Amino acid sequence: MKIIRRLLTIMLVGGCGIAWAALQADALAPDFTADAALDGKPYQFSLADALGEGPVVLYFYPKAFTAGCTVEAHLFAEAMPQFSELGAQVVGLSGDDLETLQRFSVEACRSAFPVAADPGLKIAGTFEARMSERPEYASRTSFVIAPDGRILSTLTESKPQPHISNALEVLREWNAAHVD
Repeated sequence: MKIIRRLLTIMLVGGCGIAWAALQADALAPDFTADAALDGKPYQFSLADALGEGPVVLYFYPKAFTAGCTVEAHLFAEAMPQFSELGAQVVGLSGDDLETLQRFSVEACRSAFPVAADPGLKIAGTFEARMSERPEYASRTSFVIAPDGRILSTLTESKPQPHISNALEVLREWNAAHVD
């Protein structure tokens, strides 16, 4: 029984859980501020401030330092030059505490982008990005948000790689239509 319980926990925390229906394209992204870390240093992240500089890729993940979430952070970090070239910022968000995220921002995110703390998953709830069967965890869901606050794309997928490739594709299309 312990083995089965452990396997279920690994599957769910690893991002295999089912999520509630996340906010969809064309919805207005809920504004928020949250304690965050970049390069191990704490600061206050504001979605409105970030959108003032260009599009934002906001990705929710279940738990720092789990296998799938670490892979996803590495993949986003490796792709940051492409996101920067497209004028976009990336921020990750989970229910982890700020102390954990300070380490995660260096070790997994490679100091390339910030991660924000959402204890209690209130922010995840406003984006409808929580696992339905394990609501104490955020689902692996990514949003591409235009500077006007409109959601351009939503993806809920247990595998990390599609989040990066989808976000880059959406941003390329958006840039083609909006940037001179």
